[in-house]
Amino acid sequence: MKALKFENGRLFLAEAKIPQIADEVLVKVTTSGICNTDLEIVRGYAGFEGIIGHEFVGVVEKAPGAEKLIGKRVVGEINAGCGKCDRCRGNDARHCLNRTVLGIIGRDGAHAEFLSLPAENLLVVPNSITDEQAVFVEPLAAANAITEQVEIAQNTRVAVIGDGKLGILCARVLALKCERLVLIGKHRAKLDRAGAGNIEPVLLTDAKKFRRKFDVVVEASGSESGFGLALDIIRPRGKLVLKSTFKADAKPEMWRVVVDEITVVGSRCGRFEPAIKLLEDRSIDPSDLIDSEYDLSHGVAAMEAAAAKGAMKVLLRNGPAINR
Repeated sequence: MKALKFENGRLFLAEAKIPQIADEVLVKVTTSGICNTDLEIVRGYAGFEGIIGHEFVGVVEKAPGAEKLIGKRVVGEINAGCGKCDRCRGNDARHCLNRTVLGIIGRDGAHAEFLSLPAENLLVVPNSITDEQAVFVEPLAAANAITEQVEIAQNTRVAVIGDGKLGILCARVLALKCERLVLIGKHRAKLDRAGAGNIEPVLLTDAKKFRRKFDVVVEASGSESGFGLALDIIRPRGKLVLKSTFKADAKPEMWRVVVDEITVVGSRCGRFEPAIKLLEDRSIDPSDLIDSEYDLSHGVAAMEAAAAKGAMKVLLRNGPAINR
């Protein structure tokens, strides 16, 4: 099969073996999405080598012990646990110490013609959700995870730092919970894509006016400077949610966290069921964030497009794709 692989510091289109893992489901990937984490992996984040990618929608081809899934369109939770530890028995493989993570830790990923995952990781996609929407389930779940970790009430003052794909998804999800949300970013064009309603787009150059204003600040900029800005605009005893993962030797001013008694919350993956529900009831439609589509055979060019300044979501298709 064709696959987009990162190995020995090089990204390339490879001919790889179709995965054959005992007791796991074989999925034929129809569409995968390039994530900022994919871009960071090729810069050295996580030390991963292999087939990259973790956002996908596909159709089940083989399912030992779960034959009812065959032919179903599915998305998949990216963390595969050991199945034996307390965390796995508590239905949270996201924090299994021996987990593998699709396209990130110890498991080949989704930018390929086929992938393999345990049956319990897969969720059937309702017919009302398009492939273009379904490929966003994983990042939408990551955005929605914030609501599992931090209470957002109608009057909670919330800011999101970062006008990229994840920042906008975080803003859209949290704006469903609160009266008014501020989205801070560097790019007017990206901010304008966040949506109307109760999301107020603010350029980074104007963010100083919000000094110590917010109860909850979500840092999703993908930049270490975002942490400093977050500490500038959060109120004492506020909650700072960190969504960024990147390879850098960050040197945050942790004394400010102590002095202002800030609660810092790391936030990574979320559960897929609520994200699917948000798509199914049309609370959120992220497909307007898609910039371009490439055939998998042009995966390297697609990664370059995704890394370009101002780029939003770039998709890879297994089949005809339009570079739009």
